[in-house]
Amino acid sequence: MPTDTCPAADIDVIVPNLHRRYSGVTATNRMVAPKLAQRFCAVWFGSHAPGGIARLGMADLLTLWRRRRPLIWHARRNNEMIAGVLLRALGWPLKLVFTSAAQRHHTWITRWLIRRMDAIIATSEISASYLKRPSTVVMHGVDTDVYTPPADRAAAFAESGLPGAYAIGCFGRVRAQKGSDVFVAAMCRLLPRYPDFSAVLVGAVTPEQAPFAGELKKQIAAAGLEQRIVITGELDIADVQRWYQRLTIYAFTSRNEGFGLTLIEAMAAGAALVASRAGAAELVIEDGVTGVLVPPGDVDALVAALEPLMQDPPAARAMGERARVRVVANFSLDAEADKIAAVYRTLV
Repeated sequence: MPTDTCPAADIDVIVPNLHRRYSGVTATNRMVAPKLAQRFCAVWFGSHAPGGIARLGMADLLTLWRRRRPLIWHARRNNEMIAGVLLRALGWPLKLVFTSAAQRHHTWITRWLIRRMDAIIATSEISASYLKRPSTVVMHGVDTDVYTPPADRAAAFAESGLPGAYAIGCFGRVRAQKGSDVFVAAMCRLLPRYPDFSAVLVGAVTPEQAPFAGELKKQIAAAGLEQRIVITGELDIADVQRWYQRLTIYAFTSRNEGFGLTLIEAMAAGAALVASRAGAAELVIEDGVTGVLVPPGDVDALVAALEPLMQDPPAARAMGERARVRVVANFSLDAEADKIAAVYRTLV
């Protein structure tokens, strides 16, 4: 509930998270919300509340009905836009903001909702190009104090219990859209040639994706790599952060993506990056310097890009160090929060 430092009467911003399953949208919301709470009297409404921001319960929300001073309702999903539009129609004094990460044409209902927003934020110029109204581009940031290289990457890897000396990772829900199958296919070809490497897929396997994950496990077993390609399932965020620190190389294999937060998370942790040209990859990565870009869904291209880094782990470490420098300089969480705050100030 609101605290003494942010009483209900003084709330400036409501950050709704009306999605019970943990997702990439939730992860981005959780990271930036505490930074917004340092700049405004901001509260979190919904599931997966992070530390550093007060929570708003339903009873507290009811007390804000017909308040005179307006407050921001910052939606990131259709259901949150719908809730904001309905609450405002019923008398809540809301200014509606929507962040769009989609890199595709929106459905009619999304377009209808977007027209009712007071301000629109896009997570990249590409996302902005699909909107039918002006928007402010605010690229995602990452907490570089949390996502950080380990003091000793070899010791961090050893904690994993995986065989070998180096890890390649691919994070996100296990499904075709994330290119999990592309990653597994590449690993089945490369790992037999590089016994010092193991691979890990970190992410949930939802019930509807269980058959897809089952096929991946069959491929892994057929290659005799059950001990060297691990699918972790869903993990606590602290465990995910630790897995980043165990990686020498990160493979971003999405076929399509809104932004791809794992790109900057892995870079912040100092992993070398091989990334499909999806989401914000082409905006985030300097090809050949802080990562290598490949076509989405192309196993041959992924193998060709990964192999030189596997052949030369010191070169991979050097690429990871350059990637970390780029993220610190260009994709900090404070920079993201400052740009969002500037949008808020145009409304209240």
